[in-house]
Formats: sequence, structure tokens, C-alpha cells
Amino acid sequence: MPTFLTTAEVAELLRTPTETVRYWRHVGKGPKSFKVPGGRRVLYAREDVEEFIAEARGASA
Repeated sequence: MPTFLTTAEVAELLRTPTETVRYWRHVGKGPKSFKVPGGRRVLYAREDVEEFIAEARGASA
């Protein structure tokens, strides 16, 4: 089963403010995310966050 991260956990992992991660989500630039049906919590699959990091590293190389 995949591991899911909260917005705060993604921000901590990327060493960026939670507001930045929320902004990325709003403009469609951050890692893939989803809301749990019937809830307010936004979650990120760990593999999607790792893919986002790999793509960012590739773009800076």
C-alpha cells in the first residue's frame, strides 16, 4: 500500500513553507495531490512527491 503525505509533511520534506506547496497545488505546478472524498484533507502519494523531486532535479541539471 502506498504511503500518503499531508501538505505539511511535503513542505517539510522539500524544506519550503506550506503556503508554497498550497500555491503549487493551486497553479498546478506541484506534485500530484488529491482530496479524500467527503473530507477536506489534501494528500500526496509519496511516489508522486519523489517523481516531482526527480523532475525538478533533472530540470536543474
